Amino acid sequence: MVKSSQPITWQAEEYITREHHTGWYIGLAVVTLALSALAVWQKWWTFLALVILSCVAILTSNLRPPRKIKYLLDDKGLTEGSNLHKFEDFKAFGILKEGNNYSAVLIPKKRFGLSVKVYFPEGSGEAIVDALGGRLPMEEIKQDFLDKIVNFLRI
Repeated sequence: MVKSSQPITWQAEEYITREHHTGWYIGLAVVTLALSALAVWQKWWTFLALVILSCVAILTSNLRPPRKIKYLLDDKGLTEGSNLHKFEDFKAFGILKEGNNYSAVLIPKKRFGLSVKVYFPEGSGEAIVDALGGRLPMEEIKQDFLDKIVNFLRI
């Protein structure tokens, strides 16, 4: 693979923000109350705690605005804030388009390794794809079932 000595930097939000209308919050409350009632009726106290903590986590994550993260793509790898992801840990990369947002997904070599997903502005896309393509093979990436559920629920 070709190596480039020209580093690429950009800033992007850590995740895509989604609009939540009153109906979304009402739906979350209804589901939480229904699952809580089931847990109390069946005396599943651990499940009740899980339902309540899940609701709090979803609300907290949706109400917190995303951070702006600085990215650096150079010969060492992809630096996300202060975390360096070395190219040697990944077997390939792919590009996802979600609405008007683009992201690069680095696919790990390890079977149970975590993929790395970084968003980038459309104007920087060609340089980022060229730089990644010089170091890793590009694969077609599709959203898995869990990603589709998360997008559907607007979490």
